[in-house]
Amino acid sequence: MLRTLSVERIKLLSTRSPYWCTVLILISVWGIALAVSLVENGRDASVASSQFGGRFGMLTFLVMAALAVTTEYRFGTIRNSLLAVPSRTVLLVSKTVVMALIGAVIAAVASGGAFLLTQALAKAPRDGAITLDSDGAVRMVFGYCALYAIGAVLAVGIGTLLRQSAGAITLLLLWPLLAEQLVLLISPLRDLVPWLPFNAAFTFVNGEDSGGMFGGLSGSDGPTPAQGLLIFGATALVIWLLALLTLQRRDA
Repeated sequence: MLRTLSVERIKLLSTRSPYWCTVLILISVWGIALAVSLVENGRDASVASSQFGGRFGMLTFLVMAALAVTTEYRFGTIRNSLLAVPSRTVLLVSKTVVMALIGAVIAAVASGGAFLLTQALAKAPRDGAITLDSDGAVRMVFGYCALYAIGAVLAVGIGTLLRQSAGAITLLLLWPLLAEQLVLLISPLRDLVPWLPFNAAFTFVNGEDSGGMFGGLSGSDGPTPAQGLLIFGATALVIWLLALLTLQRRDA
């Protein structure tokens, strides 16, 4: 298992996409935090606003995690991987663990860096000092570590199911950006919107009163932060298990 983890790490870091995606994540997360902290001397700066770029950073990471799988199918190296590792379960677990660990590290660097930038550069924040003085504030910043790790499980599962980069990326982007928002247009289903996987996930970092991927969805009728994380995790696990069953039954 340890050897397989090491091989998966080497394979991942030998391609360009992880580096480009990491740069894009840092640019989006840090760039928005920089803008928030400099505009009008950081008048609107806060712990929450320092993490406005986290939504876009996570979407980029989902693409990165999916590419870790679909690239192997594109270039045919998945056949060599399956020959080298007889247990397909071990192979998929290794890919997922590597991506989850890398995701947690990237999230910590991106979100932590955004908070420090905002704290250092905002001269006159309206809400006073920008500090991690509560559990909610800590979760706003470092809760992304959990979301990225769970996102890796989801993206690896979708990448394994679809096997094509274009299809996996399209699904991972349209699902949170469009599909979950379109439910708002269907009156009988509007109450379900805060409970949909991505909206629920971002309740974990945004809080109950400003939950959802873009905020303003949860409130008293939505999930609590813990429930939101559980919904997102359960969804990712179900898709990953379906991917594992599919991988075991079909040819490479």
